[in-house]
Amino acid sequence: MKNKQVSTDVILIGAGIMSGTLGTLLKELAPDWKVTVFEKLAQAGEESSHEMNNAGTGHAALCELNYTKEGPDGSIDISKAKNINEQFRVSMQYWSYLVNKGLLPNPEEFIMPLPHMSMVQGEANVEFLKKRYKAMSNNPLFDGMEFSDDPETLKSWMPLIMENRTSREPIAATKIDTGTDVNFGALTRKMFDHLEETDVEVNYRHSVEDIKRTEDGAWEVRVIDHENHAIEYHTAKFVFIGGGGGSLHLLQKTGIPESKHIGGFPVSGLFMVCKNPEIVEKHHGKVYGKAKVGAPPMSVPHLDTRYIDGEKSLLFGPFAGFSPKFLKTGSMLDLVTSVKPNNVFTMLSAGAKELPLTKYLIQQVLSSKEQRLEELREFIPDAKADDWGLVVAGQRVQVIKDTEDGKGTLQFGTEVVTGAEGTVAALLGASPGASTAVNVMLEILDKCFPEEMKAWESKIKEMIPSYGKLLAENPELLEKVHAETSEVLGLNKADSNEMAIG
Repeated sequence: MKNKQVSTDVILIGAGIMSGTLGTLLKELAPDWKVTVFEKLAQAGEESSHEMNNAGTGHAALCELNYTKEGPDGSIDISKAKNINEQFRVSMQYWSYLVNKGLLPNPEEFIMPLPHMSMVQGEANVEFLKKRYKAMSNNPLFDGMEFSDDPETLKSWMPLIMENRTSREPIAATKIDTGTDVNFGALTRKMFDHLEETDVEVNYRHSVEDIKRTEDGAWEVRVIDHENHAIEYHTAKFVFIGGGGGSLHLLQKTGIPESKHIGGFPVSGLFMVCKNPEIVEKHHGKVYGKAKVGAPPMSVPHLDTRYIDGEKSLLFGPFAGFSPKFLKTGSMLDLVTSVKPNNVFTMLSAGAKELPLTKYLIQQVLSSKEQRLEELREFIPDAKADDWGLVVAGQRVQVIKDTEDGKGTLQFGTEVVTGAEGTVAALLGASPGASTAVNVMLEILDKCFPEEMKAWESKIKEMIPSYGKLLAENPELLEKVHAETSEVLGLNKADSNEMAIG
């Protein structure tokens, strides 16, 4: 028996940063539309968006070395870094708009100014970093980036890393002071607080079990209300599947052609968190290293200052691992049940191609505490076990699909899948994810609501002044946007936690 049947305009599945971003955008662009959200957990931002499910956050491509590849001729391709940085600046413009309107109060609770650094060791890596610095510092997006291989300068930038360093191996770093630390858990919760103050119906402890097409072309979702143990049926003209790792199963249930030949490879993670306040105070910045040969991009080691619940903390990681779950709160059967007749060969091809990754993950799973400590000591030479605890990170599901590179290619990034008719969209994948959420959601609106987008364009430009333009090609607009977002988000103020240099 159908317990409840409700019709709405838009259904958002999952109360993470993606649904929060899409929901707030729609309430600005189409305030009359009825929006309904379903989240299986008890509050917003509890899975992939949660601040303790990610060791880093703030992907602006200022320090992540895996976004800048060295070509066979020795040249450095910075196109991916430029693209991600442009998208992060779109997010910052949108957040600034919401702060100015009073819809996101106290921005310091979700974003703080923080230097971003890249650090490498060894002659070949120092040479790579030098070339990368030259390529990036010529671009206005990365204005203010500095390079140094001078030990005294490096001591002033990252004293904890340089302290008691006895290795004679060359070491170098780049630093840019316009980086940030973003607490996407706090930002997500603020967005949903705002949505609940409007007429958006946010249903917690409700899990979507099935999605079917109705005769009139709408979508019907079957929902379980875990509070009342009741089954509900909701229909909508448009459904967004933003359930993190859980999105793949729901996308498959839609049956749209675009859902075929796509698989998911789950990667779990751990990171170390510093328990000694004295050590936390000695470090100020996000410092990214280079991934080991054979390691996947998501395992790039980094030592991050973070601001969580108003307190400064220090995290190191990530250490990759394997679990068949697609969500931290998921099922051990998630991977097995995601294999369908239409994607089994895609999955098997990926398995054959990714043997080095499988071997790496097994090694990581079997790592001892001492082995993890040795990795940390490459950043902090005299790190002591008693000062560090271990935290389980969130699950990431990397997309597997057939591409020009062959069948079963593992994708390291964020993937959007939309139906040809524009009535359903799903978000899959991992980093840079949350940092580029606004740009990703605008792409979904563009694909799914092309006619409405024409009418919405002036409002979008009010929210995001650079909309439709590349800031790298408009230095004056870049300068204006950077100044305004920094002012509104409170990124110009002197950080009381920042250490005196020298």
